[in-house]
Order: sequence, then structure tokens, then C-alpha cells
Amino acid sequence: MISSLFLVVASLAAPAPDTLQSDFADPPLCWESRPLWFWNAPISDEKTTAIMEGCKRVGYYGFGILPCEGAQKFMSPAYLNAYQFALDKAAALGMKMCLYDEYWFPSGAAGGQLKETHPEALSKRLDKAETEVTGPKAFSTPLPEGSFMGAAAMNTATKEIVDISDRAHDGTLSWDVPAGTWKVMRFACVTDGARDLVDYLSPEAVQQFASLTYQKYYDRFPGHFGTTIDSAFYDEPTMHWVEGGRAWTGAFNTKFEHKYGKSPVPYYPALWYDIGDGTAAARNLLFGFRAELYSTGFPKVVTDWCRDHKIGLMGHQDQEEVVNPTGLCGDLMKCFQHQDIPGIDEIFTYGRGTKAYKVVSSAACNFGKPRVMCETYGAIKGMPVATLYREAMDLFAKGINMMIPHAVWYDDKHIIFEPELSFRTEPYASALPEYNKYIGRIQRMLQQGRHVSEVAVLYPIATLQAGYHFDGPLKPYEGGIIPEEADYMDVGEYLALHARRDYIYLHPEVLDASCTLDGPCLRLDNASAHEALRVIILPGSKVIHASNLQVIKRFWEQGGKVIATTQLPFKSAEFGRDAEVRQMIAQIFGKEADAPVEDFAKRADRSLRHDNAAGGVACFIERPTAERFRAILRGIMPVPDVSIEGDPVVQGGNLSYIHKAIEGREIYFFANSSDTAINTAVHLRGELDLEEWDPHTGAITECMHTHTTDTGEAVTIVPLRFPPVHSVFLVTKK
Repeated sequence: MISSLFLVVASLAAPAPDTLQSDFADPPLCWESRPLWFWNAPISDEKTTAIMEGCKRVGYYGFGILPCEGAQKFMSPAYLNAYQFALDKAAALGMKMCLYDEYWFPSGAAGGQLKETHPEALSKRLDKAETEVTGPKAFSTPLPEGSFMGAAAMNTATKEIVDISDRAHDGTLSWDVPAGTWKVMRFACVTDGARDLVDYLSPEAVQQFASLTYQKYYDRFPGHFGTTIDSAFYDEPTMHWVEGGRAWTGAFNTKFEHKYGKSPVPYYPALWYDIGDGTAAARNLLFGFRAELYSTGFPKVVTDWCRDHKIGLMGHQDQEEVVNPTGLCGDLMKCFQHQDIPGIDEIFTYGRGTKAYKVVSSAACNFGKPRVMCETYGAIKGMPVATLYREAMDLFAKGINMMIPHAVWYDDKHIIFEPELSFRTEPYASALPEYNKYIGRIQRMLQQGRHVSEVAVLYPIATLQAGYHFDGPLKPYEGGIIPEEADYMDVGEYLALHARRDYIYLHPEVLDASCTLDGPCLRLDNASAHEALRVIILPGSKVIHASNLQVIKRFWEQGGKVIATTQLPFKSAEFGRDAEVRQMIAQIFGKEADAPVEDFAKRADRSLRHDNAAGGVACFIERPTAERFRAILRGIMPVPDVSIEGDPVVQGGNLSYIHKAIEGREIYFFANSSDTAINTAVHLRGELDLEEWDPHTGAITECMHTHTTDTGEAVTIVPLRFPPVHSVFLVTKK
């Protein structure tokens, strides 16, 4: 395992820093983009050669072959022969290939082969049969079809829950019902098999899927793995295809009991109902464990296979932009914990997934992943050339650093999703050489180093899971139930695009396990993050982990700044700690601890602020807006890491930035994806000696700047003047 991990890390390592300047002027092909290549027609060696050579001429470094209708049958001898030729040709051209793991998408069906050869590995769901019974009386009923997972009865008046699983024998549940009215629930795990997809929660099932895809490729082309093939790509796995989003797995109870030392059955009613004071904790326990099974089931199993075969894994989930991921992938940050290159897609319209960019790039920061990829441009009919740059600028400024253009088509006359981004199709053909140089320069700069920010938004998975339940009014594909207080994505947009303060989302587990308090700073240091966090934002939440709040309270007591929005939390994601949460919130925000739970936050003054003797500040914004964020941040952090003068108003795009520390240099990327010319200045904390690096041309010039102080801190002021759809790096001299 150590040797395989070393190979993966080595394959992702940045080159020697002394080549940065020369590579920027003329980026080597290895830093330029690698599109998806849809095989949508019969394959011939001649046409494969022409497409690959033409794509290299316009600056593509390689491909991810995506087999689809129109080509040879998936995994047939003819298909594998054509694939072999493409790999050999890529090796001869000095190009790299990414192994797309499926026939079409979503990943998980192996082109229908999984259902044919391993039907036991298909997706499962949790079903509930229910009878309302008034006791006292004897009650008996047949068990539902499927694998029996347990039975529980809930008193409708008191919410008392009794585990009656041991009353099930020989296919029948028999119970002497006590006085009162009870919901008697029987739970069964059954095969769902929607779209012939794998049970993503079962490592054994996912291994069967891998044996039909990844392993078959390796068996045929072992010499290309770790050389020509350097990575793999999965596409849009999700739990929402299972009926009602009730994806489950037969081993759930056993694994739960192994981890927690108790049965999950008494909590099962919370998957559908309010069970009283323990509802939030029960849902966090069950949905949180399901999210862990998903993370260790699909992404980790495939990652382990890839590492063992000397390649890295990238890929993205379905519907990343929805606010509540509980019914989709469980936890959008956690599902990337074990994956080499977290990813997202940005298709259909410009900016469609913008609110989710930072969730995924923050997962990379949280878990120490240097690269973050985006599959982009697909299904945008009549896309202007300028959108190539607009999308890239917005993505790079929010932490994405690896572009996967969608797409090159084998048959460019029968395109399923425009655009066709190859040397054959205008207006893109003429634009691609310059575009790929642009991408090469930015990826050379931003695929290394560590992200720098001083604002964190606590990822509110606790309130998202607590607010979710099965069979709700909204489809899982649309996010299922979205708690009314869940404003975290809007808060992120206020920060990035209006207040223009970069930030990261901080996962609750990472806050507890990987962050350290250093006076008024909370530090997160790993391979991809160098965060000295001076502001922690609690987005709207009714539920929070009490353990997180303990850290945040200590942070505030030592002089840290805390902002909460919309709804202050009053429940704990852990059992029996609601009162502790309310007391800590009262201490931080200066409210009475005995305020009624239901309206604890709503009674707070809109301009609530609570300071302490150490310099700590806690602010609550009941109705957050961009203007209020700007005002509060200026008040509590007057000299930020980066600020842009005058709050420029732009149209048709965004003005944003990212700051990274790279081998002794501070690198600031400013992107104006809008239609508005920019004429302002930026203030960078510190006395910096800067150069201007232009990713559009590769030119490196001296940067006009002045040094001053602001409230006792050194500041460097740089004029920022550039046209629409333009970007620039400010780089400290080495």
C-alpha cells in the first residue's frame, strides 16, 4: 500500500519550482487541457489517427474516451482493439489518456453487464410496511418481502419507540400491543436495481462493478497503466435513482452495530417521522452513517483499485448544485475524502453550478487533495468562444484547477450535446490553440501550492441531514427536503462574489480532527491548505455538532470572530446535548440560555453583536445580504488578506480571486469574467514585491504597486485595470 500511494502522489507532484517562470511563458503540453472524447460512431484507425493528431495541434494533451451509442459494442473485441490502437497512438504522440469507467453515464452499470453477471450487486433500498394499532391487543402480521432489517413500534402520542425485532419468527411479526395507539413498522432491504446500477454502499458490489470495467481494461492493456493511462474518471453516481432515494444495503445493521455497539433499528422511524427530541440526532446518526458507507463504498473502492494500478481517480457526483445532498451522495464534501482528484461538472448554462464550486474545492482543501477537476462546457448550444474563458475564470477563482472540456466527438456531424470542441468545428477550432495555452499557464500555477484564506463557513451537513426524511414532498433528484434555514450556498456567494472575501467550507469532522487553535486563529494545514482562519461563519442551522460548537466557543474566547446567519442552532447532532448547544450559543452571542427553543434565534436583534475582553466578536445576521456581509467584515476584520477597492459592480459575469502560497511565492489570481471593464485597485496585506503575470499572453512584467500601512499593518496597493473577460496573476518575486 505504501508503494502504491507513493506512485499516485508522485504522479500528482508539481515540477521543480525554478521552472515556473519559463513554463508560464510557454506552457508544456502536459499542463494543457484534456477533453472527454465521445465515441459516437464506428471506429477506424485512420479516423482515430486524424482526430488525435488534429487535437494535439490545437493544444490538447490527451483524452478521456467516453463510449456511447454508435460505436462498437462496449467491451467487445472490436471495441478493445480500437481502444488499444488509440492508446498506442497516444503513447506515440506523447499524450495521456484518462480511463472513463462506463458506457455512457451514470457510472455503476458497466454497460448493463453488472445486471447480467452479478445481479446480487445491484442497488438496494429500504422499504417500510406500517400498521397503526390501538392496544391493548395481540397483533400479528406477515413480514414484508426482502431481507428483514428489523421492526419498531412508535407510540403516536408520546413518541416512545420500542424495538420489537425479536418478535419476528418464521416470516411473521407477533406483538402484544400495550395501551395507546402505535405505529408498528417493519423494515426490509430489497433489490431496487434502478437503471441497472450498483449498490454504491457495498464495497463488495462495487468491486464486482470494477471487475467488469477497470479490471477488464487492465487485463487488456497492462503496459499502458501508469504510463499512457495516468488517471480514471467516474461520472454521476448517485443514490437518487433508487425509489424514493431510499438507497440502503443489506449489511447496514451489521456495520452500524460494529461501529456504534448498538442496533440502528430503534432509530429507523426517524427516517420517515419526527420521533421527538431525538429526531435530529437519530437522522444524523443514520444518514451520516449512510454517507460514510457511500464514501467508503464507491469512491474509496475505486480509488484503491486505481492506486494499486498506478493511476489516480477523478470524477464527480450528480446534481452537486442542490442545497441538500443527503438524498444524492449523502455528504458532498465527505464523498471526496478518499478520492485523489475531487470533481464537479458545469454544463447546460454558464454559471449553472457556481454555488457548488467552493463546496467541492473546499473538500480538496479539507482532505489535502492538490487537484480539483471540472467537466465543463457540455450541452451549451451555440456557446460563444468567450464562454470558454468565462467558465474557466470563475472555476479557477473558486479553487477548481483542472479543466475537462466537454467535448470532442468522433462523428462531428451527429453531435448529441453541443459544443464540439475540436480542430474541425468553428468558431472553436481557431480559438483552441490560444485557449489551451491560457489553460496551461493557469493550471501550471494553480495545480500546486496551498490555498490561503482567513474565512471559513461551517459546512452545515448536520442541519441538512436533520431536516431530511424519506418519501418527502420533493424528489431526491431535486434535493429532497431542503431545510428553510439552509442558506450556506447563498452565504458563499455573498462572500465570493459580493463582499469578495475568499473562504473555504469547513467540514464538521475536519474541524474536530484536523484544525488547531492558535490564539485568535483556527489553523488548517495540509498538502493543499494553509489556512489561518480569523472568521468562522455559522450559516443558518437549527442543528449543529456540539463538539464543533465547543471548538468555536474556544476560538471566540481567544479573540476569534464568529458570524451566524438566518437561524442560530438550538439542537445537537449528538443525543442528549441540546441544552449544551443552547448554553454555548447563549454564551457566544450574548442571549439568555433559557430563551424558548423554538424562537431562540428569531428573538435575537438583527444587529446583535457580542464582544469579549480577548477581542472576540460574535455577530448574528437574521437576514443576510451582500451589503450586511461587507459591512460586518469590514468592521471586524478591517485589514483582510485581500480587498478590492470600491466594490465594483459588474454585469454578465464575476470579479473574483484566489490566493495560493507556492514554494516561497505568494500568488494571487484575479479574474474578471464579466462584460464590465475594471479600473480599481487591490489591497494585499503585507509589504510585497510583485510582478504581473498575464495568462493570456505569457508575459511577465514589473507590477506598479505602493506600500502603506492600515491600522498598523503593512499593505501593498496594486492598480487593477483590465478589460472584460480577462484575468491576471500578481506574483511575489522569489
